[in-house]
Amino acid sequence: MGFSVIDPADLQWETRPSDPGVPERRVAPLTDLAGFTHTRANIFRYDPGSRGRRHRDLVQEETFVVVSGTLSMYLGDPAERHDVPAGGLVHVESGTPLQVVNHGAEELVLYVYGAPPERGHAEFLDSAV
Repeated sequence: MGFSVIDPADLQWETRPSDPGVPERRVAPLTDLAGFTHTRANIFRYDPGSRGRRHRDLVQEETFVVVSGTLSMYLGDPAERHDVPAGGLVHVESGTPLQVVNHGAEELVLYVYGAPPERGHAEFLDSAV
């Protein structure tokens, strides 16, 4: 029997690139830290007004769990906005365009889980906002 327990103090936060004038977003990679082999996961922190890049992952499906704040997720083409409060979840099949935005006044914290654990198969698109 195997398991992993991660203390928040063990998380290593990395700043992700943003467009000029757009607030930061940070990520704590969990995949290696937790020992995942068939999936991957991250915790993201979005400052108020920050946004991720609109993209479609061609291989990986992703699940977004809102830990705190309110997620504004732009899904599909054309993009349709969905606002999801803390405790809510969005599951996105591979090939579906998506963009994460924090339109709220407080930090947005997301647990993002994907499978298979492939990287580098995303197609980046023009922003929905």
